[in-house]
Amino acid sequence: MQKGKKALVLIVALILLMSVITGSTMAWLLDKSETITNTFTTSDIEIELKETTGTTYKMIPGHSITKDPIVTVKADSEKCYVFVKIEKTENFDNFMYYSTLIGPNRVTEWTELTTGSGVYYRIVESSNSDQSFGILANNKVFVKNDVTKEMMEGLKAEDAIQPTLTFTAYASQYMKNNTESFTAAEAWAQVKPTDTGN
Repeated sequence: MQKGKKALVLIVALILLMSVITGSTMAWLLDKSETITNTFTTSDIEIELKETTGTTYKMIPGHSITKDPIVTVKADSEKCYVFVKIEKTENFDNFMYYSTLIGPNRVTEWTELTTGSGVYYRIVESSNSDQSFGILANNKVFVKNDVTKEMMEGLKAEDAIQPTLTFTAYASQYMKNNTESFTAAEAWAQVKPTDTGN
């Protein structure tokens, strides 16, 4: 029996030794995927407003004056609302008038935000090219036929306010999130100047 126990101990010792030797050389099945790096870049909307005809003009009754304010949405801008606010001095309508590019019969369509607000908007899709939009019909303003010499003389007084027409362009992103868009009024509320109620 002693021999049997010794043999059993020897067999167990050999099995343990084999397990240690085999365990230390055993390899597991392993793998590693390629790395995917996600880079999140910025988005933007960039616009500019330019005129090529200058900023000072002589009024001659019955004449038109070329004036070409153009809003450009720069390449790679996100889909956006573009707004143009037209402001004029109180005396402007006594001397001059103009038409904006509004409605389906015009080459370029703008929509007035609210009647009489002087704020016009359009929706511009994203593009990899600059997109330019005129504001005034035929790029002109007109001096009224009934402007008189006396009216002109009144503008020479030291405290006289010269008729002016001012354009400012604004832009706001179109989409609130993946599924909802802003309304024009909501977008305007984000960009409008704080000194105006329109």
